[in-house]
Amino acid sequence: MLELVSSGLVSLWFKMAQVPQPINPDSLLASWSTPGLVFSAQPDPAGEATVKQYLQGLSATGLTETTQGVWVQVGYNLLANHQGTQPLPAASLTKVATSLAALETWGPAHQFDTLIGATGPIQNGVLQGDLVIQGNNDPFFVWEEAIALGNTLNRMGIRQVTGSLVITGNFAMNYETDPLLAGTLLKQGLNAQLWSEEAKAQHLNLPKGTPQPQVAIAGDVKVATLPIPKQIALLRHQSLPLAQILKQMNIYSNNPMAEMLAASVGGAPVVAAQAAKAAGVPQAEIQLINGSGLGPENQISPRAVCAMFMAIENYLKPQQMSVADLFPVSGRDGGTLEDRNIPVASVVKTGTLWDVSTLAGALPTRDRGLIWFAILNRGEDLDGLRNRQDQLLQNLLEQWGADQSVVAEIAPNSAPGSNTPLNFSAPASSSEPAATQLMGTTTAPSNPEAASPTLHQKFQLGDDRRNQILFKVQV
Repeated sequence: MLELVSSGLVSLWFKMAQVPQPINPDSLLASWSTPGLVFSAQPDPAGEATVKQYLQGLSATGLTETTQGVWVQVGYNLLANHQGTQPLPAASLTKVATSLAALETWGPAHQFDTLIGATGPIQNGVLQGDLVIQGNNDPFFVWEEAIALGNTLNRMGIRQVTGSLVITGNFAMNYETDPLLAGTLLKQGLNAQLWSEEAKAQHLNLPKGTPQPQVAIAGDVKVATLPIPKQIALLRHQSLPLAQILKQMNIYSNNPMAEMLAASVGGAPVVAAQAAKAAGVPQAEIQLINGSGLGPENQISPRAVCAMFMAIENYLKPQQMSVADLFPVSGRDGGTLEDRNIPVASVVKTGTLWDVSTLAGALPTRDRGLIWFAILNRGEDLDGLRNRQDQLLQNLLEQWGADQSVVAEIAPNSAPGSNTPLNFSAPASSSEPAATQLMGTTTAPSNPEAASPTLHQKFQLGDDRRNQILFKVQV
């Protein structure tokens, strides 16, 4: 049941028939950048016994062995493997692939631009024409962003629009991708007189004294399928940096955000291909039908999940970042980690479908350093599966010990004081709420807690420093 064998794209055996084999130095050096490679199995007896006991516990509950997968490695050494190269339903571990593909496509500092224009002159605070919104795939344009946009228009001297609100390009708001519905939400957000209770609540989360915008649009919301050539460019709104967007997506396992990002990359097949290439695993080990993980057809091998995490870490490290900048940290972030007993300082991604529970990421240890793990379970007792996953990690940490220096290796690169301190006195409290367990997601509040690290500078939702004014209104 538990195989401790060497696996990977290339297996380098130092002895074959007890005859030392030469290794090409150039090939060996090149291979260090290939996360999917595992050079040899170096089992830890205690760790091996712990994983074996975990698998036996699953079998004792009546679960089928072939639908459970475990992969544990440190560096390029395999510690434990059960069904490790077999694609299994991954649930929201699919978002690891989406995150990796997004990084490969844009880089962590990328910001999505939304352009705002006008089709007529502006006189005495009145735009005599249409207000045009040209979207460009921002997956995290929410109430706070609309409020900041409205306040910027007010500062420019614009308080009324005689024409319509025209939506072009790929514009979404509050995870609503239908342009007409998204435009209707934006029209409300720009004018405090139209705010819903939700919009009012999100305004209260903004810094004290944030104005309530007053941009009254007389006309309807319209969707234009073709570019509008004759317009004045008023301002450019830039999204949060991609690293922050991915962090919030992964903390709350937000499906619409993942779907929008995957679509922008090129769709599920492109996400799977890019992730497999970057992770150095066979394409067959990453099989996706979407970017969120909804549906058991999204299948990834435990090995591929670990390799993707390692690829992300390798990508971010030269930029003084780590996987903690993109994924939730136990003891620091909430979201799907609430009510879990995952060891503090672990960087993880959870996944849930009605009969699937998955957990993967990085576990800092004293004796083994940074452990990469993936656990993919099939079964209907989701609470029981989660508890067993958490206990497996706790048992491994008890055997291998905790080490603050290893924790520091994957600490998020956030602005000073912007993160909640790690709580080592109690386990992180959080979980995917029962109301959303069947969907495998939790919806992020539009103003998530300020626990998300950034690349170099930390921005908040509703931060109007990301609104670049392009036109000076004559008053």
